[in-house]
Amino acid sequence: MPDPNRHRTPAPPSPYLAEGPRTALRRFTDADAAEFTARARESRAHHHPWLFPPERADTYAAYTETLARDPAREGFLVVERGEGGADGEGGAQGAIAGFININNIVLGSFRCGALGYGAFAHAAGRGLMGEALGLVMGLAFGPLGLHRLEANIQPANAASVALVQRAGFRLEGFSPDFLHIDGAWRDHERWAITAPADEAS
Repeated sequence: MPDPNRHRTPAPPSPYLAEGPRTALRRFTDADAAEFTARARESRAHHHPWLFPPERADTYAAYTETLARDPAREGFLVVERGEGGADGEGGAQGAIAGFININNIVLGSFRCGALGYGAFAHAAGRGLMGEALGLVMGLAFGPLGLHRLEANIQPANAASVALVQRAGFRLEGFSPDFLHIDGAWRDHERWAITAPADEAS
């Protein structure tokens, strides 16, 4: 019997590492520099005083080179998708809504990483980062083989605290003068989540 699929063109490989109904994750590329830095400049007031993503091509290049070369870091762009999973504005791979990185990855018996993330102003408050964080957790506790994710957050950053709370992170402690940000040592709350029991072996 003839194969009904023999004349079909194979679907092109997805550019995404993980996909949800409204967002997808992919790697940073050199081609993203103009859009990413423009979004960062537009979002300066939204991010201040918590976050300072690169706003120029040279700082973007240095940032993404570090992500690509450091085995203890994994970087993910969050891109917006349209209704029904179609790509959103901004081209074939969707408009950049934000980013989520896993930093300070330690394997062995620890298998832990620390999250760093930010939504750009046009995407804030729309639930996109919540969905994307779920996608990152799926990668972290799946292919990346991690057991634990941490998020260190300044207590007054209510939006960031709410994001990890919705994702199931628990508050584990408070660290005074924990990170040097915007010219001073800042207090942070320590939030964390571990892999479900059936994924933790």
